[in-house]
Formats: sequence, structure tokens, C-alpha cells
Amino acid sequence: MTELLVGKSMKRKEDQRLLTGRGRYVDDIRRPGESHAYFVRSPHAHAEIRSVKKDAALASPGVLGVFTGKDIQRDNWGSIPCGWVVTDRYGKPHKAVPHYALTPDKARYVGDHVAVVVAETYAQARDAAELIEIDYHELPPVIDLATAMSGAQIHDLAPQNLCYDWELGEQAEIDAVFARAHHVASLDLVNNRLAPSPMEPRAALAEYDPAQESYTLWSTSQNPHMLRWMLSENVSGIPETKLRVISPDVGGGFGMKIYCYPEETTCLWLSKQVGRPVRWTGDRSESFLADAHGRDHRTRVELALDDKGIFLGLKVDTVANMGAYLSNYATSIPTYFYATLLAGCYKTPVIHCDVKAVFTNTSPVDAYRGAGRPEAAYLIERIIDVAAMEMGVDPIELRRRNFIKPADFPYQTPVHLIYDIGDYDASLDEALRMIDYAGFPARKAESKSRGKLRGIGVACYIEACGVAPSQLIGKMGAGAGLWESAQVRFNVTGTAFVLTGTHGHGQGHETTFGQIVADMFGIPIEHVELVHGDTSQVPMGMGTYGSRSLAVGGSAIVRAAEKVIAKGHKIAAHMLEAAENDVEYARGWYSVPGTNRKVKLTDVAKKAYIPVDYPVGLEPGLDETAFYDPANFTYPAGAHIAEVEIDPETGTLKIVDWVAVDDFGKVINPMIVEGQIHGGLAQGIGQAILENVVYDSETGQLLSGSFMDYAMPRADDFPNFKVGYTETPCTHNPLGAKGAGEAGAIASPPALINAISNALGIRHIDMPATPQRIWRAARAAGAADAQKE
Repeated sequence: MTELLVGKSMKRKEDQRLLTGRGRYVDDIRRPGESHAYFVRSPHAHAEIRSVKKDAALASPGVLGVFTGKDIQRDNWGSIPCGWVVTDRYGKPHKAVPHYALTPDKARYVGDHVAVVVAETYAQARDAAELIEIDYHELPPVIDLATAMSGAQIHDLAPQNLCYDWELGEQAEIDAVFARAHHVASLDLVNNRLAPSPMEPRAALAEYDPAQESYTLWSTSQNPHMLRWMLSENVSGIPETKLRVISPDVGGGFGMKIYCYPEETTCLWLSKQVGRPVRWTGDRSESFLADAHGRDHRTRVELALDDKGIFLGLKVDTVANMGAYLSNYATSIPTYFYATLLAGCYKTPVIHCDVKAVFTNTSPVDAYRGAGRPEAAYLIERIIDVAAMEMGVDPIELRRRNFIKPADFPYQTPVHLIYDIGDYDASLDEALRMIDYAGFPARKAESKSRGKLRGIGVACYIEACGVAPSQLIGKMGAGAGLWESAQVRFNVTGTAFVLTGTHGHGQGHETTFGQIVADMFGIPIEHVELVHGDTSQVPMGMGTYGSRSLAVGGSAIVRAAEKVIAKGHKIAAHMLEAAENDVEYARGWYSVPGTNRKVKLTDVAKKAYIPVDYPVGLEPGLDETAFYDPANFTYPAGAHIAEVEIDPETGTLKIVDWVAVDDFGKVINPMIVEGQIHGGLAQGIGQAILENVVYDSETGQLLSGSFMDYAMPRADDFPNFKVGYTETPCTHNPLGAKGAGEAGAIASPPALINAISNALGIRHIDMPATPQRIWRAARAAGAADAQKE
């Protein structure tokens, strides 16, 4: 038998072609006669569009057409949908405001899509765009979350700019808990707005075939089937059978490439209008302006405790920014992917959350790595540290007193979810050991001797992954089931195609899925070929996001492979002249125990495709499809600890140590998982100390519209991360896997802000904790200490 691969660190199969420049991205694809689109974007945050003069642009060299929102509307192309209906506290659905690919009447943020030019070359399209004359009537912009509900109305359908006012929990119950509390800790928090910034910008290439009356769209999408569905049913009316979406290699997504965007929608429409393939590739400035942003919450959190430090109740009031329009899943992120995680790792018996989602004249906001779970973990872990400081309790001890214990599982939280398994003490114990928590006082004293401030911060997190089951999320308002599909085709030559509805864009799917199938079939991983990203080739699937690929997509692959093995049983029994029940299977071999009779799966496959002397009534072939709909979310959890040193004279921060101990259930490829952890940590640390999307509060202009102004973390901002694991396998999927892609981005912001606050001896510092903010906090803390003396 071949060596077992599951659980082994293997280099990624896909890296050879990606690192040697042989990847195939949307911008690498060329079609005969293709043209180029250039979008004219609003320079104003809020303005009526009174007129658009195209004549000079149409007369410009190479121009094939100039189009506006009214042109698209004449073809009855509809609004880009929000696919998740959130019902507010009064039983009414959220305000579903229109979002057209090209806005026909009003610009609602700087970068809004007003017109498009199609020309022979990109340069010709760009030059012609500058000749378009647009008469705008400026309106007061609404930028600040604090005043959004009293600002100028952005959409006719949304008075007070309120998308919804949503509640989870009972107000009377939480009020009663707080009335009898021994201590109440409270904190006002900002969860800063982020620009996802994948390496590859968004791109689209659309082609119309008049002979077949069909369309092909190449897109940088994380879920091509869902994109096809939305474009077909909600926007264009093109039958799904006439619309093919191909998502080739994609250079990172982090959630912001899940959505149906105006640019690809417009290119699809344009391809028929001009009779040519139409290409658009965004530049980095367009990415900052018009990609979906992440986070952007303002929250007040209160924690009620008894005199022993036991949590009695948690109260959360959040204002969440939707931006100018609703992106496809925007409504669900600050509700069902946020409030349902407010129990964290703790036995808090009563939780109440109120979320007001508001429109502003800024780019739309939607899921970004973690998507609601980082926001939940941040407020939980910050308020616990504040409560510990105020009550004079060690923050580690306060967490332990309130942990859900292994004997408590399955654990019904007060916020709908049921955790199936976990051991939070084990993860925390290992993290404390790895960072030498007991030795911290000596390290702190040594830093003090050099005039430096040293701090340590812990964050214990849990997240819900898999974005399923369909029955549960359907009740929450999801417009689609979130199962996953797989087709496993065992070929006559002993190789296997795996066709999956998930999409790989950096996660290592070709390797991890290959490891699973190679082990199940007893064949070399080189004989397993993954096919994904093309709606005409793979079964309908739900794509990749929410750390669902392995737990849901991988489970579908296992089920399909099991069907292949089960059919092989019938063929093998016939070949071995044995009863089917007498035949056993193990990693590529069928055998009859107690005898020397056995046959390889590869020989069984050949028999399946050359069905001579074959079981009567059994159809030929060895090709099976499975659809997997999980029974529950999966619940990865863990403990991260950050140790920092601060120079109070300059505000300079150095992260001197970092430990991440995570429980991802069964780990298929530890090396790939460690890479996922590192990537998540980089993004979470970036949010905590550097990254921040900033709009001018008076004009709505984007002030952080390039990497000159939007501070991305660099390698020298990070320590050498120490990674460890504990394992409680998921109880309800065949792999025992939980998901690993988002954990680093969830745990790192609270761990780092806890460490900085600890070093400074203060209750709180807002993200991003820049050197200036740290310096000011250090000065204020020093002044306060001087007054005490």
C-alpha cells in the first residue's frame, strides 16, 4: 500500500505552476476581437446625475460605445440582489434598496459606477472617458456612523438611512440580569473598516455567442455557480443553460470575491451590445474605491458578573455600516454571523444584542476574512480583560471560571447555536506553556530596566464554520442552501478526477483534496486531478468562504468516493467469486478475509469500463456524485497569546512573541494549515495596529486610497509565530475537520489589543493602535500615574 497522506505535511501540488508563472488568471485569458471597458466613477459621495453628454467620447478614436445606467435599464436588467433577508425586531424584512450595475439617477459614494466606455484598447477607453461631461448636483454626504440616521436620506426606500433594527434575545431578561449584577463592565469599541487587498485585483471577461445565444463570463469569483445563479435569476434573465461562468486561478479573495459586482455584470451586458468580447481588469485605485470593504462597527458592550466573577449576562449594542448599497450577504454579517457567536467559549446564560445597520455614502461593506466572528471575538475578549482589571482578577483565571467544559458538550448557547465538542482549557494550557506565561513578570521587569513597557494579552475564540446546515440558515433568511457537491470519476487507467463545487484560490485544495482521495483509493496523489471553477464542467456548488471547503466540500468528496468504493464492492465480489458481504475493502484493495483472494481497485475500475463477465444488472462505469449538507456548523476554537514591548517615548511597538494554539479538529495537511494561520494572523495584526479605511467626514472622499495611505503590514512587523494544536474532532462530518482559514484573523486583534492595553496599564485603546495613538495613551497613562503619586 502507498504511504498514508492524511495528516502529513506535503508541499502544495499547485505551487509549481503558480510560482513559475504558469498560473492562468482572468487577465491571462485572451479572446479574438476582445475590447476593453473603462468605468466612469463618481467623484462625489452623494450627488444627483442630471445629465450625461457622450458625443465627444463617442467620436474619440477606437470607441465602440458609451453607456449609462439608463441604457442597461432599457434592456430590463435588474438590481444586483442581497441574498440574505434579515427580519427586524418588528417582523419586517430589511430595506432592500436597488443596486444597479450602472446607477441611473444618483451617485451614492465616491467610485460609484456612472458610465462605461468600450474601446479597442484600454488606453482609448480611458482617454474617451475623460471626454464625458456629467452634470452633478451635489448633496450632503453621510459618512459618520454616529450621525448616519440623522443625515441626508440616501435611498427613498430607507428612511433615516436605516436598513434594519435587529434584535437577538429578550430585553426584559437582560435587564433583570443586570439589575442583580455585582459588577458591570462596559466598553465602547470601534471595529475599524478594512480594505481586503488581495494580490490579484478583480477582473472580468465576457463573451456573447450569437449563434448559440449564450454567454461566457470569466470572473475572479470565489463561487462561480452562485454568481451564475444571481446573474441569471435576479439581474439579466439569461437562462442558466445559456450562461457559463468560469473562475480560473484566482489570486486571493478573503471573502470580497464572493459577490456579484457591477463591473462583471456590465461586461456581460456589453458583450452583446458591442458584439465583441469585453474585458475589464481593475487597478489598485479602483480596488480601494469599489471593492467590498470589511468590518466597520461601532459597539457598546456590557458584561454583568456576580461577586465570584461568574458571567451573568452580556449586552451588545452595535451600529453596523452597510455602505451605499447592500452587497450580496451584507445583511447577515452583523447579525447571524456576529450575534450568534457572542457566547464565545463561555457559559454566559443571558445575551442580548441589538444591531442597527445603516446606509452611508461609502463603498459597500460585506464579509471579509472571518465575517462577523472577528467582531464578536474582539468585543468578548476585550470586555473580559476590562472586567478582570476592574475586579482585580487575573484575566486567565476569569476566563477559566467561565469556560464551557468538555462535560458540557453538546452545549446549547443562548444565541441559537449548539456547540458539538471542544476543550478550551486544553488550548489555553498549551498556549500558556508555549509562551512561558509564568516567566512573564521577569521579562516585564527586564524591559522596564531599559525604559520599555512590556505587556501580554490572551484571546480565546470560537467560530462557526461551514456556513450550514441549509435548514438552519434557511430559517435565518439565507436565499440558498449551503450544501456542497462533488463528483469522483475513477478512470479506466487507475487515475481519478475530482470535480468540486468549492473553489481554490490559495487554500491548497489540489493538495488536501488529493491527499484524501489518494488515501481512500490507495493511489499516488499524482494520479488525482482536481477540477473546479467552471459551471459547465462541475456539479452545482456553493463555492468557497466561511472556512467551508474541507468540512463541507471535503465531506462531499468523501461521500462521492465512498459511493465509488461501494459500487466497486459489487464488481470485486463478482471478480473474486464471493458474496458481497464477505468482501472487505482497505485503501485500494478488495479482499476476502481468511483467503489469499484479493483485487486492486484499479483492476476493478478497468472491469467497470470493460464490462465483460460483469455483474448482471449493474451499469458500467465508476463515476459517482454526492451532495453533502452538514448537520451543524463546525466550531474551531483556540487560544492566542501576544507579548509586546513598547517604547513610551515614541509609541513604537514591537511584537516580541506570539503563540497560536488552535483546535481545528482533524488536520489534513499541517503545513498548509500553518500557512493559513500565518496569513490570518498577518491580516488580524494589520487590523489591530495599521490598517484603516478613512473617508473625509465632510466630503466623503476616500483618504486612504492607495498603499501610500493605507498601511499594510510587512514581514518586519511580525515575530516568528509559534503554532500548536489541540484536537477534538468534529462529531458530525466524515473527516472530523472543522476549518482553519479564518482563525488567525479572529483571535489576533483582541490578543494584540489586550497586550498593548496591558503594557500601558489602561482599560482600552482603539484599533488601529498606531504609534501615535500608543504614544498619546502612554503619555496620558503616565500623567495619571503621576497624579496618583
